[in-house]
Amino acid sequence: MKRKRTSAARADHPLRVVLVTLDNHVSGAWSRAAHALSKQVPALSVSSHAATDWDHNPASLEEACAAIANGDIVIVTMLFLEAHIEAVRGALEARRDDCDAMICCMSAPEIMRLTRMGRFRMDTEATGALALLKRLRGGGDKSGRSAGAQQMSMLRRLPRLLRFIPGTAQDVRAYFLTLQYWLAGSETNLARMMAFLVNRYAGDTHATTRDALVYEPPIEYPDTGLYHSSLPDRVTDDPNVLGKTVKKAVNGTVGVLLMRSYALSGNSAHYDAVIEALEDRGLRVIPAFAAGLDARPAVNAFFMERGEPIVDAVVSLTGFSLVGGPAYNDTDAAQELLESLDVPYLAVQGLEFQSLQDWQSSSMGLMPVEATMMVAIPELDGATGSMVFGGRSEGASGEKFDMQPEPERIDRLADRVARLVSLRHTPIAERKVAIVLFNFPPNSGAAGTAAHLSVFESLFNTLSAMRDEGYHVELPETHAELRDAILNGNAKQFGAEARVHTRIPVDDHVRSEPWLKEIEEQWGPAPGREWTDGQHLFVLGESFGNVLVGIQPPMGYEGDPMRMLFEGGLAPTHVFSAFYRWLREDFSANAVLHFGTHGSLEFMPGKQVGLSGKCWPDRLIADLPNIYLYAANNPSEGLIAKRRAASTLVSYLTPPVTHSDLYRHLVDLRAAIDHWRQRPADLDTAAEQTMIDTVLSIAARCELCEEGVEWPADQWTVKMSALRDQLDEIEQALIPFGLHVVGEPLKPEERHEMLLAMAESSGAPGVNPEAFGQAVQDADTAALEELLADTMSSPEEGASASLAKTLLQAGETLGEDHELRAILRALDGRFIQPVKGGDVLRAPEILPTGRNLHGFDPFRLPARFAHSEGCRQAEQLLARHQADAGVLPESVALVLWGTDNLKTEGVSIAQALALLGAEPRQDSYGRVVGARLLPLEQLGRPRIDVLVTLSGIFRDLLPMQTQLLAEASWLAATADEDIEQNFVRKHVLAYQEEHGCDLEQAALRVFSNAEGAYGSNVNLMLDSGRWEDEEELADCYTQRKGFAYDRHGKVSQQSDLLNRVLEDVELAYQNLDSVELGVTTVDHYFGTLGGISRAVQRARGERVPVYIADHTAGGSGRVRTLNEQVALETRTRLLNPKWYESMLDHGYEGVRQIEAHITNTMGWSATTGDVAPWVYKQLSETFVLDEDMRRRLAELNPVSAARMANRLIEAQEREYWGADEESIDALKRAGEDLEDFLEGVTGEVAA
Repeated sequence: MKRKRTSAARADHPLRVVLVTLDNHVSGAWSRAAHALSKQVPALSVSSHAATDWDHNPASLEEACAAIANGDIVIVTMLFLEAHIEAVRGALEARRDDCDAMICCMSAPEIMRLTRMGRFRMDTEATGALALLKRLRGGGDKSGRSAGAQQMSMLRRLPRLLRFIPGTAQDVRAYFLTLQYWLAGSETNLARMMAFLVNRYAGDTHATTRDALVYEPPIEYPDTGLYHSSLPDRVTDDPNVLGKTVKKAVNGTVGVLLMRSYALSGNSAHYDAVIEALEDRGLRVIPAFAAGLDARPAVNAFFMERGEPIVDAVVSLTGFSLVGGPAYNDTDAAQELLESLDVPYLAVQGLEFQSLQDWQSSSMGLMPVEATMMVAIPELDGATGSMVFGGRSEGASGEKFDMQPEPERIDRLADRVARLVSLRHTPIAERKVAIVLFNFPPNSGAAGTAAHLSVFESLFNTLSAMRDEGYHVELPETHAELRDAILNGNAKQFGAEARVHTRIPVDDHVRSEPWLKEIEEQWGPAPGREWTDGQHLFVLGESFGNVLVGIQPPMGYEGDPMRMLFEGGLAPTHVFSAFYRWLREDFSANAVLHFGTHGSLEFMPGKQVGLSGKCWPDRLIADLPNIYLYAANNPSEGLIAKRRAASTLVSYLTPPVTHSDLYRHLVDLRAAIDHWRQRPADLDTAAEQTMIDTVLSIAARCELCEEGVEWPADQWTVKMSALRDQLDEIEQALIPFGLHVVGEPLKPEERHEMLLAMAESSGAPGVNPEAFGQAVQDADTAALEELLADTMSSPEEGASASLAKTLLQAGETLGEDHELRAILRALDGRFIQPVKGGDVLRAPEILPTGRNLHGFDPFRLPARFAHSEGCRQAEQLLARHQADAGVLPESVALVLWGTDNLKTEGVSIAQALALLGAEPRQDSYGRVVGARLLPLEQLGRPRIDVLVTLSGIFRDLLPMQTQLLAEASWLAATADEDIEQNFVRKHVLAYQEEHGCDLEQAALRVFSNAEGAYGSNVNLMLDSGRWEDEEELADCYTQRKGFAYDRHGKVSQQSDLLNRVLEDVELAYQNLDSVELGVTTVDHYFGTLGGISRAVQRARGERVPVYIADHTAGGSGRVRTLNEQVALETRTRLLNPKWYESMLDHGYEGVRQIEAHITNTMGWSATTGDVAPWVYKQLSETFVLDEDMRRRLAELNPVSAARMANRLIEAQEREYWGADEESIDALKRAGEDLEDFLEGVTGEVAA
């Protein structure tokens, strides 16, 4: 029976239609549709509310909740994030049964269940039509179409199937019709959707309005199609139609991926600007979209012909993964598609969670949720080039909800894409490539060094491969000649660190430098003090045909400790900016290759992610294609380079590993202990005492016991066993063996050692080496599986078989070169496959190297295994401290780095949570969204107060985890518990009483640098030598790390709070996760853990224990004091001929590595005082006082050799050593000898 229509003029009450959705992308079309309907029915009130507004505008959330409370028809879409869900969930539940209809779609399950449309409710058991739908959905589709295409087809079929089924099926049909309207969300379809819902569900109190609205079926648009503003209907599925309207292209083709919903809703000004900018650069643009969040149909339909790509690059403007959205992503499917395209893939961002003005004024750039969803997740697919290209503007004219282009960023994006396309089309023989080597610290013999990499051998192999590929490369005969050509030449003539390739006149620099005023404000008039003769700026390096190898200039403040304290928004030096401008404009490089981990470009001032044109990394690299050779074990710093310097990363392997073994007197000691262990049973006490005295004498020479110590006879067995355990620890310790060389696969013996170490790290220690090697050589899976099974304790079913397969694959891969091929592919402008960064011993999936590093999915951090492992390690730490001190600590200082947490999937984060008695909280999708407290009864001990200090890189890459840690501390501080069982609350309440502040401030426990700043700079201060006493190091640390991050992600300077919290700290602690990185390998360890330890000592007036948790070799790991760890590393590395000879095999760079270890050892003395004097004594005897070794080091790298001697002298002068006068005199004479040698070498070069 047809309902009689009545006049709209007789409308009784306003009918309220409320839309609650994720963002504003349809708000403009929704508003226009509502305006059109209001002309038919004035008594209609329509509103829309975007969850992205609620965080920065709490009033908008209040408005949304009020609208829900009064809404008659409430529509909810795209609510996936816990904060958004919880913000309105209560209001929706309260209104659900009182409104006329509540339609919840494409949201989290807890929101979807609130759907009520007539007799259709989603919170009831599926029966009837719903059960039919589930069976239909489960039937699958054998057409081979994507899931998105299948779902859209099903969506159109279902309303037809349900049309004649009575009862609840009609409401189910209405639900799917609503989805059809929404997903084809043009202004017309949104108006029809409102009319449909009002007509069907408005109650009798709104009968006049209900009956006045006539609805029509949804207009159908192509599921997969093309968009262009010049098309008659703006969309088509016919490429020929697009080809008739776009500008003629001459320089290449770019595929651009769009969101269908933006295109259909007319909210596309930001898309139009990108398309126009690309076309203005002579590029043919194919702007394509697909239904849903799976872009594969669009790529297959429009970017490929007959299975072959027809585009030179793909730019995604969607803000999501290639296959997936805010709720899920399929990285395997995305990678497979991108590999078939084999072109650069850039994912750029349109802002939805903040305005363009907010982004421009922010030092952070993208908000945490934006950085995660729009940058980190697409990087898993292989995306690079993250950049803001548009958003909503507070000052926009017209419809305030519509997206606006960001012209300056779009120009940069178009320029970068054009340069990438040009790179692909430039003949190889004509391409000009700049290879940038690093030089840190400057003036230290470090020019051309990189983490774990033999740079000049690798560079020689790279240039050789480029020459073989067809590049114009003029190459010396050997890598040594290559190094000399770069580092020597005319260096002495100009007083430079390396050859001066060209000189830029100061007048040219002043005329060409667009940001001269900013640089001069920091560094004074050009040319400044760095790399200049007063009239020119130097570009250091040498050209080899069409390839320039240049040395990156220093950052500029390495020798200025006071500047380090207060550095914030520094500009680069004159020469740093001039260097990159010269590469771009004068050398006219087609691409730049940054060679090894890592340089300074990506750490220049600017936003953390989502850079603007005012950010220095963006200014310096500009539109130059940037390839970055990066260590596979360092994903965190690699991601900084990717996001801040527009880099495509190419991973390289870390050095092979080996067991330390014993040497010199350690061998004699083991023999003496074994001799005692094999003594006759009837040996008399005097003879046994002689054997014990021999052991003690040798042990004293090895610094494993005090000279002259005596053991009581009843302790001989225990003491001997402990001493033998120490020797075993030294002998079995894994150490890096030399440096990695790009283009040289591991030798068979190196592969054997590496695979054994991988087996050990995977839970199979003590495998017979000979049998293992034979099984690997024969590729005998069964034999290898049996060997592994025999040594694995309680393995899961199939574990040994899986490990055997992994090891055989790794062995094959390690015998091949993948890195040179990847460098050449990157220089061709091709797609570089993505891979998670990590430690090869624990994560063999990082093999093969030569891939584009990414991190772990931030929504899954910490992972389940990492959480359980973190809990175990936290208890291990507490047990060690309790054994040493007799009590549990009330407060712990924990240092967290981004690299360690990305490699271990969040073990250190889990440790912090475990100490607090907390665990990760997950949403209905299994994503980590926050923290929750464990009950004290379950915890079984008091909650430990944890002061967390984050590296600047952790802060940048893991903003959600930063908030998680802050939330956990806040939850503990606010828990109504006995303060003797909750030390967090105990200390927070005490501080609150002392200072009269609120609980929120007193509970702050997560500290890092100010936004946009990195490092404690304690390491730079120590390297400069320009500090008087250790208090200055503590000052430097607290100044740099005195910024607290709260549970909402807000940052504030809280130096006073930090210093007060330090007073309660009873131990400092950090994990050690990779064999190649010891605490004396890099200066960041003493700069962070040492820095906070010194700050704690100043605050408390006493030293506290410093612990290192060594988990480098797998198994249960071991917690050592810093003193024990430094001693172990000194014995297994610095003093071990096996280690230092492997370094010296690499000549110049090996000497630099040895010097760095010695400098870092002194850093621990300065910050903790936990280095035994014998360490310096034996280092001096090994490297400086031995005349042959001294001469050898000086010939290989005279600058580093001299620094080595001077550092040991400095250690003595600062009273870290306590050497006798004879040793001091000998050391000074040796230092003078090295300085003379250095002068002689430079003099010979000048001659």
